[in-house]
Amino acid sequence: MKDAVSIANAEHYVWGDGCDGWHLLRDPQLSVIRERVPPGKGEVLHSHDVAQQFFYIISGHASVELDGRLVQLDPGEGLHVAAGKKHQFRNAGDTAVEFLVISSPATRGDRKNVV
Repeated sequence: MKDAVSIANAEHYVWGDGCDGWHLLRDPQLSVIRERVPPGKGEVLHSHDVAQQFFYIISGHASVELDGRLVQLDPGEGLHVAAGKKHQFRNAGDTAVEFLVISSPATRGDRKNVV
């Protein structure tokens, strides 16, 4: 039996400007990542041709631009992003946002930044 996974023992990486991620499940067909985004930070507008994603807020408040509309997410709320949809996750609040991003299949090699 495998050990339980948490941010204490998961593979950690840093992205963007001071954002953190932990690979809780890293499988070609399913990816579960816990991320932390500091206030005022976020990612660039992008899409995935194949992968769909689900963002679930653990703490803090997030803004997700999804195909040109802005969706506000609070703790305990989530948002599905279908494959092909342009989206951008941002933290416009004054505290860090912690959330899960679940992708099926995994997004490796499936990201197109919108220029």
